[in-house]
Amino acid sequence: MPDHLTHPQRDDQPEESRRARLRRTFDEDAERYDRARPGYPTELYDELAELAGVGAGSRVLEVGCGTGQATVPLVGRGCRVTAVEAGARMAAVARRKLGGAVEVVTAEFESWPLPGEPFDAVVSATAFHWIDPAVRVGKSADALRPGGALAVVRTQHVWGGSEEFFAEVQGCYERFDPDTPPGLRPPAAADVDHSDHVQEVAGSGRFGPTVFRRFERDLTYTTAEYLDLLLTYSGHRALAEDARDGLLRCITGLIDGRYGGRVTKRYLFELGVSRRL
Repeated sequence: MPDHLTHPQRDDQPEESRRARLRRTFDEDAERYDRARPGYPTELYDELAELAGVGAGSRVLEVGCGTGQATVPLVGRGCRVTAVEAGARMAAVARRKLGGAVEVVTAEFESWPLPGEPFDAVVSATAFHWIDPAVRVGKSADALRPGGALAVVRTQHVWGGSEEFFAEVQGCYERFDPDTPPGLRPPAAADVDHSDHVQEVAGSGRFGPTVFRRFERDLTYTTAEYLDLLLTYSGHRALAEDARDGLLRCITGLIDGRYGGRVTKRYLFELGVSRRL
């Protein structure tokens, strides 16, 4: 999932080292991540069942399970899930929530040895973009039986909700993060492009066409809840401490002073399903 930021983070490091560095930030505060990150709409799982055939008894490999936001509903629908999570703290929270219902493996998907028995589906919810692009599609195909499904969920903050706040808050970002492009706004849901994923999957030559379903959802946060959420985003966590503290103080003053202590954020959840040839 993009990182839900209201502005992109620039970085002069090579893409792979940047990806690895930012990916590690999620594990620094797994409890906050579990508390603050939203789950996924029920309708998304309904479409997953229809498009990918995922249901009771399905063998599912979940790539990047985090603290189990998608894992718990999958298990609730009767799936037999093996979950792979690179962060040890995140994996520990997932194990605590799931008990013995799921095998949660602490490993990087890129180097994790696939089991001998293929899976019916590979599911990755707001995590696939953190996996090495040289590996993720091909290894997912290797993990699947013929006709099995790769299901990727991407999450993005889009225009809507407290629109005036998200326009005004850019002043805080421009003040405390010099890399912030001026006047940036979240995209409209209709403008979010998934052609990069389509091309990547098609380019592997191992999957049929990708079918997409989209779901928009508004969530309202108190000031404290919204700050909690921001502190789960890698770009915010990667800021220097003084800059991050100043940014959060600025955002706090804006929400409390002008928006009554509450803001509403609009999410776009996008499900893309591709069948292995």
